[in-house]
Amino acid sequence: MSEKEEKALFDYDAKLSIKEAVPMGLQHVVAAVVGIVTPGIMIAKVCNLSSGDTTIMIQTSLIFSAVATLIQLFPIFGKVGSRLPVMMGASFAYVPILMAIGGDFGIAAIFGAQLVGSILVILVGLSIKKIRILFPPLVTGTVILSIGLSLFPVAIKYMAGGAGSPDFGSAQNWLVALLTFAVVFYFNYFSKGFLKLSSILNGMIIGYVVSLILGMVNFAPVKEASVFQMITPLYFGLDFQIVPILTLVVMFIVDAVQAIGQFTATTVGAMDREPTDQELSGGIIGSGFSNFIGSFFGSVPVATFGQNVGLVTVTRVINKYVMVFASVILLVAGFVPKVASILTTIPYAVIGGATVSVFASISMTGVRMIATQELTPRNTGVVGIALAFGIGVTLSVGCLSGFPPWVTTIFGNSEVILTTIVAVVLNVLLKEEKQLAIE
Repeated sequence: MSEKEEKALFDYDAKLSIKEAVPMGLQHVVAAVVGIVTPGIMIAKVCNLSSGDTTIMIQTSLIFSAVATLIQLFPIFGKVGSRLPVMMGASFAYVPILMAIGGDFGIAAIFGAQLVGSILVILVGLSIKKIRILFPPLVTGTVILSIGLSLFPVAIKYMAGGAGSPDFGSAQNWLVALLTFAVVFYFNYFSKGFLKLSSILNGMIIGYVVSLILGMVNFAPVKEASVFQMITPLYFGLDFQIVPILTLVVMFIVDAVQAIGQFTATTVGAMDREPTDQELSGGIIGSGFSNFIGSFFGSVPVATFGQNVGLVTVTRVINKYVMVFASVILLVAGFVPKVASILTTIPYAVIGGATVSVFASISMTGVRMIATQELTPRNTGVVGIALAFGIGVTLSVGCLSGFPPWVTTIFGNSEVILTTIVAVVLNVLLKEEKQLAIE
């Protein structure tokens, strides 16, 4: 590669040839693809969807991850999108709440709530300056930590074979799960470059091969899947119920604020500057618009992908055509059900073994954000009390039985909602120590 070609990688608008875009684009695909498809698989299992419907959900996740990324790269009317080198994908942050909604109200209620929540995200993007003050790093870090903690039991149940499965807890499931985890762990901590970046994918491939040898894989969904298939609007329907809407709205607001951190990490780490207000506003509006359209087609909510932000900041490659190439790959995979259906054959144990480290990483991201703030009695109180209520109420099954069922659905099924509310309220009520000392 010539010096001119190499410089083009570090210029957002520079023209790139295919040979220049392919290597970096593939790295983004590898870093994102497992994270894109896994939330859809997990939600489909909770909602008891057929293998065919699960394939469609994976298709929409791939397609709208690409669409959302392209909107960020090429803003609509110059305002819907950030014009920053970010990769979008189905977000694990929503998984605990979406699983609770899907289990209690059905798949259509997820997309009804998503449609309403996405409109709110657009409004947040339009008024981000006013709302941002409610979500400083202390609060956002606490919420992200609670998201990671809430996903730990999900990963462990998957490692054991999936709650309710006939072989739940079997030695075979744990063997495959732990082997998958060991491969991910090895590549993540003892390798570099592409191998480190693809550690989760490597673990899932090895775990999948072992599952094949042990006869744990059923290829019936692949045989039934077509070679090419368009996605259709309202396939899963829309069901508007107040409890799922209220529950998901809180998560959308939290994720909008978290996106500010991802956009900031991208510009500071790879472009040596803070993001502009227009970039932040456009990025959040673009995310909301993508989720609005996605709700009609059955795509789980998309958000900025932290692992891809990390890739951009490490390599400092910000050329938009790298992301365009990655998006094209995702689009092709999304319109070919044979590809998507293969992903539905991945056993629970493999998914659990591969994602437990991802969920641990989410938790530690929250810890790092909290640690950027001084750990004063006031700040530790906000974090500790918020987690105590959020996690304590969720683990204490039946503690809200004296209230109407909707109270349990909103506050008792996910640590995230109650943790968020308590953290925001305490952060507003408790004055900083300096103020307390003066008074």
